[in-house]
Amino acid sequence: MLSYFLLLSFSSPAQVTSLDSQRANPATTKNIERYLTDKNGYRIYPYNKKRVRLVAAGNIIGYGGVLIGLNAAWYSQYPRSSFHFFNDNAEWLQVDKAGHVYGSYIESRACNEMWRWSGLPRTKRIWISGLSGVAYQAIVETLDGFSSEYGWSWGDFSANVLGSAVFTAQELAWDDQRIKFKFSFHKNNYGQADLNQRAGQVFGKSETERFIKDYNAVTDWVSVDIPSFFPRSNLPPWLAVAFGYGAQGMFGARSNVAPGFNRPDIQRYRQWYISPDIDLSKIRTNKKGLRFLFVVLSAFKFPLPSLEFSRGNLRGHWIHF
Repeated sequence: MLSYFLLLSFSSPAQVTSLDSQRANPATTKNIERYLTDKNGYRIYPYNKKRVRLVAAGNIIGYGGVLIGLNAAWYSQYPRSSFHFFNDNAEWLQVDKAGHVYGSYIESRACNEMWRWSGLPRTKRIWISGLSGVAYQAIVETLDGFSSEYGWSWGDFSANVLGSAVFTAQELAWDDQRIKFKFSFHKNNYGQADLNQRAGQVFGKSETERFIKDYNAVTDWVSVDIPSFFPRSNLPPWLAVAFGYGAQGMFGARSNVAPGFNRPDIQRYRQWYISPDIDLSKIRTNKKGLRFLFVVLSAFKFPLPSLEFSRGNLRGHWIHF
């Protein structure tokens, strides 16, 4: 995910001089190529063979390093086995599947901006980026397949395909991501000693482990940029509405009963949300530092009030993380 933040900053929307105004000013004509933007405000970079090679090498080396680290930090802790399949579609109330959609989408979006920066032709850039998200996630699924604790999951793979497909379809249709997948997280204190102990066993004790594993503490969002669908509305370009999904009461993949832990009384339930949102990537600025920060934060849901529907009731939240 860190590579996404770093690489997406190469080609985020920026407030730049239009082509017509540049032509009207001969002093800037020699820099037209540098400042060209498309209809959505993304910079248009000329094809650069060195950048193409750099991006290709960066993808190979960077992702290879992530896999080595993931294998050392995660898979090495579990015994290996021959390649096998595992049906986990009924686990974690499918919050993990929503995470796979998000992960594949984010990876495709990151690749797209890297290749945009290299000047790769539009259609080739889009298809390579879309397929990259699936390919990268497939490597992780393969590692799962050789882990006795897990296994290749067709449900996970399908979610990966969906995330990349949503990215690809939008780029082909609009040259933009009008509908973005986002993510929010908060650390839970479960209030009871046995629940906190169980959470530590299942989700880990460090902030990093909880960020990855605690499915009770995450919300996955679909954020829709309203002005992009109504260009004549004069609405601010950053205005969006987000629809979220999460779940609570999960202290095991399928149930709350395990050796040394017996809490079938805790209800496992889904949560649905609607909330206003801000797409920070749509805020135009010439300042590179701010543009970088806005692009980084555009992968997350902006903390704002939300309305939750769960267990047949509506509930409001003043601030939703």
